[in-house]
Amino acid sequence: MGEQRVVGIIPARYASTRLPGKALKPILGKPMIQRVYERSCESALLSSVCVATDDERIARTVQSFGGAAVMTSPDHPSGTDRLAEAVRGLEADIVVNIQGDQPFIDPLMIDEGVQPLLEDASVEMATLMHPIHRPEDLADPSVVKVVTDLAGNALYFSRSLLPYPRQALPHQVYEHVGLYVYRRDFLLKLAQLPPTPYEQIESLEQLRVLEHGYRIRVLETHCADNAFSGFSVDTPEDLARAEAMLRERGLA
Repeated sequence: MGEQRVVGIIPARYASTRLPGKALKPILGKPMIQRVYERSCESALLSSVCVATDDERIARTVQSFGGAAVMTSPDHPSGTDRLAEAVRGLEADIVVNIQGDQPFIDPLMIDEGVQPLLEDASVEMATLMHPIHRPEDLADPSVVKVVTDLAGNALYFSRSLLPYPRQALPHQVYEHVGLYVYRRDFLLKLAQLPPTPYEQIESLEQLRVLEHGYRIRVLETHCADNAFSGFSVDTPEDLARAEAMLRERGLA
């Protein structure tokens, strides 16, 4: 297929219900968006990284540490729409949607998500999962579960326990990791699709892809420290926890 240009885009809004301006909140003195950006730049497969934002303050901060930022409309209903607008102005074959509120994203996870699109021309979108080990996560609706078919394509994503253990058979429950990789054309097509019933019921945007009949390849990540790399910041308490995690790992 020749050399594919793989671009990482970090959507970052200023508005946030629980923590306004969270992209700019410092974690041990460094803005969260800078931590996400720098971790993403360590990926072996990304040709470039940029932040897609609706706010000049975020754009200025990104530029101040030498990063690239593109301005997008403040009216996008979802991160996918913001991503699609940013991509229209970029040269890219494959696009990685990197969560702007995961300051410790492991670059290995980015590469794991990109690999299937480089290896298989039929894969248009990929994401990640990891095994759930804590019993309390099984019933937690904020921990999104995923089940796949035998070929590794997503069957369904849910906030409920999935699968339900009606029979006491040995099995593993997986948590979905919200990192998405798309072929550029597929992302632009996706942004045009209308919302779907299960997407709205579960409040999970990725269900729109499945409900419209498209496939998502799901890879199990081999990242060693999921509690750290998958940690998301949504509240002031999360910021304090993020700083504690850096200290615990000797990274402060």
